[in-house]
Amino acid sequence: QVQLQESGGGSVQAGGSLRLSCAASGFSIVSSCMGWFRQAQGKEREGVAGMSAGGGNRYYSDTVKGRFVLTQDNAKKTLYLQMDSLKLEDTAMFYCAAGWSGCWPPVSKPSYWGQGTQVTVSS
Repeated sequence: QVQLQESGGGSVQAGGSLRLSCAASGFSIVSSCMGWFRQAQGKEREGVAGMSAGGGNRYYSDTVKGRFVLTQDNAKKTLYLQMDSLKLEDTAMFYCAAGWSGCWPPVSKPSYWGQGTQVTVSS
């Protein structure tokens, strides 16, 4: 069974940093597109960052480009999202996702989702 498990969320002050982790099981993290989405209260879900199959390319939404960095550890089958210079508007539930085509923006719906980890940024 394919499973994605997020961790690393929490509460930080504006300007601070967090590192999210997504541990995968049941498949290779480089076998398809993989990345992170988020959904703020009262808003639609949006793509944040994505990685191409094989891990060669990285993609970021305009709102996080230059502040967030996507990395991976193939041996540990884990995807990371380093988030720096966090802003109040970054507050959201972050979800790890995998198994879509594109790779960015996604042109198909991800096949797998994690349970989510909450990120809260305060002033």
